[in-house]
Amino acid sequence: MGRYTTLPRHHPTDDLLQKMSKIPLGKPTDYPDEYSPQVLFAVPRSEARQALKLGDDLPFQGKDIWNAWEITWLEPSGKPVVATAVITVPADSVNIVESKSLKLYLNSLAMSRYASIDELAGVISRDLSRITGSQVIISMTPANEFPTGRIADLPGDCIDGLDVQVDAGGVDARILKTTGEDSIEEELHSHLLRSNCPVTHQPDMGSVLIRYRGPAIDRESLLRYIVSFRYHNDFHEACVERMFLDIKARCGPENLTVHARYNRRGGLDINPFRSDFEATPENIRLWRQ
Repeated sequence: MGRYTTLPRHHPTDDLLQKMSKIPLGKPTDYPDEYSPQVLFAVPRSEARQALKLGDDLPFQGKDIWNAWEITWLEPSGKPVVATAVITVPADSVNIVESKSLKLYLNSLAMSRYASIDELAGVISRDLSRITGSQVIISMTPANEFPTGRIADLPGDCIDGLDVQVDAGGVDARILKTTGEDSIEEELHSHLLRSNCPVTHQPDMGSVLIRYRGPAIDRESLLRYIVSFRYHNDFHEACVERMFLDIKARCGPENLTVHARYNRRGGLDINPFRSDFEATPENIRLWRQ
């Protein structure tokens, strides 16, 4: 069995609570209809990472992939254009973008005019890079060029059919254990992930992929652990980082990837990816996204 380290539950600091009180999420908000970069709201990653005892030297690399499905703007003639965008934020960025503020920002483009899709992509990349403190990559696709056949499933074995007993309570790394088998390589996934927004406490549902090499993880314990996030309040990115740290500490894999794909809300889905041996995830689209 791997080394076990207890990670504290996330209790927001006073500074974070004060900052969260200014977030537009969960509040009546005016929707700007012309370009409004000032609505973007930054949330420091350091706040959640302090609770996980993470400093600047991260034990993983990764990205947060945001798929934006509701982008529209005007050509110089005033004719509307519709597109989707993939927004990639490095995991080592100083800040994340609060989701509702990003929605407000993208909606503010609707009545603004741009000469081309490349010009608009440059504007979005510049604004999000400024708010996150890191280079954000934008890939935009016009509606008439969107490829077909993109609905996929996560690789490996789905563990959702296991018969497990789940007790109400918070996330607890002690649930996780190994089977004692020799080092193996496998991919396991579940569609039962559910966590809660730390601001509104509204639920966010999704799927999660665990790819690892090391002592065999007990599948029933992994499923119970994933389900325990139903009671956990945190941003998507912090949930995935907690999973990575808990599995690494408790089960001791040599290599580990945790990749969550959350369901769409407000035209956006967020897909955090953390790994200590892989650099780039495949941005597949699951059936619920």
